[in-house]
Amino acid sequence: MSVVNDDTPSPSAEDTNALTGAALIKDEAARLPDAPGVYRMIGDNEEVLYVGKAKSLKKRVIQYAQGRFHTNRIAHMVDATRAMVFVTTRTEADALLLEINLIKSLKPRFNVLLRDDKSFPEIMIRRDHDAPQLRKHRGAHAIKGDYFGPFASAGAVNSTLNTLQKAFLLRSCSDSVYESRDRPCMLYQIKRCAAPCTGLVSIPDYQALVDQAEAFLRGKSRAVMATMAAEMEAAAEDLEFERAARLRDRIRALSAVAQASQINPETVEEADVVALHVEGGQACVQVFFFRAGQNWGNRAYFPRITGAAEEEGVSEEAQAMTAFLGQFYDDKPIPRLILANIEPADSALLAEAFALKSGRKVEISIPRRGEKADLVQHALTNAREALGRKMAEGSAQTKLLAGVGEAFGLDAPPERIEVYDNSHIQGTNAVGGMIVAGPDGFMKGQYRKFNIKSTELTPGDDYGMMKEVLKRRFARLVKEEEEGQSDNRPDLVLVDGGKGQLDAALEIMAELGVDDIAVVGVAKGPDRDAGLERFFMPDKTPFMLEPKSPVLYYLQRLRDEAHRFAIGAHRTRRSMDLKKNPLDEIEGVGPGRKKALLHAFGSAKGVGRAGVEDLLKVEGVSQALAERIHAFFRKS
Repeated sequence: MSVVNDDTPSPSAEDTNALTGAALIKDEAARLPDAPGVYRMIGDNEEVLYVGKAKSLKKRVIQYAQGRFHTNRIAHMVDATRAMVFVTTRTEADALLLEINLIKSLKPRFNVLLRDDKSFPEIMIRRDHDAPQLRKHRGAHAIKGDYFGPFASAGAVNSTLNTLQKAFLLRSCSDSVYESRDRPCMLYQIKRCAAPCTGLVSIPDYQALVDQAEAFLRGKSRAVMATMAAEMEAAAEDLEFERAARLRDRIRALSAVAQASQINPETVEEADVVALHVEGGQACVQVFFFRAGQNWGNRAYFPRITGAAEEEGVSEEAQAMTAFLGQFYDDKPIPRLILANIEPADSALLAEAFALKSGRKVEISIPRRGEKADLVQHALTNAREALGRKMAEGSAQTKLLAGVGEAFGLDAPPERIEVYDNSHIQGTNAVGGMIVAGPDGFMKGQYRKFNIKSTELTPGDDYGMMKEVLKRRFARLVKEEEEGQSDNRPDLVLVDGGKGQLDAALEIMAELGVDDIAVVGVAKGPDRDAGLERFFMPDKTPFMLEPKSPVLYYLQRLRDEAHRFAIGAHRTRRSMDLKKNPLDEIEGVGPGRKKALLHAFGSAKGVGRAGVEDLLKVEGVSQALAERIHAFFRKS
């Protein structure tokens, strides 16, 4: 995208005689060019109220100064405007892409906002190794390889990976494990891997399996299965019954992929199906992902549409669809075909912008009949049902939060609750966990784990660990608030533990100047019985809630979720430590030398017991390296 000029803030208050609202906008419009670009409306304290794009900045902005508003919220937005910022672009498509980026980064109050903080998992075939690895992947495409997705959930990826391993026998192990093998692992025994690590399959034959897997994931499933069926028949005719049986099992595994999904369209190879339903001022968007002719899952989104500024003659639903699609595909792969139930505002422009971004033609279609229309209708039904469930849950959640506020004497129901817990085994692999909950339930995208780093803590010092976690969390909050970048200050902090944990939390928060946040300690009952929890608050006698109180059940769920998250983070860290090999820490010991050393001495402990003379007998180990290895283990 090319931008002609940098941000151009509106003149100072002195230059404009402190104009505000419509008068300010009219004054700005007089100097604007008849060219495409993006505008920002700025309110008090430099708050960004709204970001919009226009084919003609001059014509679009002057509309706000004419006073013909068909909603009160647009009039309110105009009245609140204290300054404007403009960026001109070469084309309207460039303006649309810039608008999308600014909305996602600035989160203006009057824009449609997609609350999407999760990346999608994908399947990757790595291409930076002679024996490509099949694995799950999230994030940027920084590794050389082929990426297939998105999948709606990690479960969908894991299920597909399991099937692909049965069908194509591709390795899933890391390079270090691959290089250190001298005999096949269990995956070979259960027919999930061809064992290229030990030469049981040649690299060319293994590459043929990789090519088949790639073709299958690119939608050529029928051709792949037909080829395998022909090979099976040929093997049977040659009386190679074991090979024929293996091919039969692989074909069955591939058939299971198609049968596992309830919806596998005949006429759609690659598309996203997007359906928007609006009701009661709330919205739900269901997105179904179809790749390789298969349904790879769906996910529901609930964009914030209340307060969205509307363009004259364009429905709220059309603008909401445009805003959703733009923000959704800002950091996600764009399919060749997008099927929707509502025509987006500026549909052709949106498709042009997507084509610029993806480097190929992108079609946005509103099907009216046939299989594609059925897919959209199915997505719309799911969107309608999901929104209904959310609205019902939201009503109950509002009552629970009001009850929490009343139980702890808060001025208002909490909008953001943070719960902290620690997990460790005798002080090892200590991890602190933070979970977040609010009116929409658990906000899993904002969960955080804290690896305990302090070397001064006594192993098992729960108070010290809690202090470190809270100090890191709230020091960051203070810094972000000073820079005007934070909107995640909690209304209530729950810490797992009694008076000691509470005092530790209060000490840190007073030190950082955030002692205006309510803090409550939650102590488990005798024998950790649920229902007998005691609650600790500053300057109050510890108290209990009614055993069958819905608020108590809600607080138990929060505590249990924090405990689950902390334990999961601890287990992950412990598992990673168990997989570490001391040889990985020695400079000059790569996969080849590591494999040779382990083959010669059996284990890392065996290497550690070896003398310099014994180490020199290993192929590839020089005098300097032998002395370095010997010194490393003596130092350890």
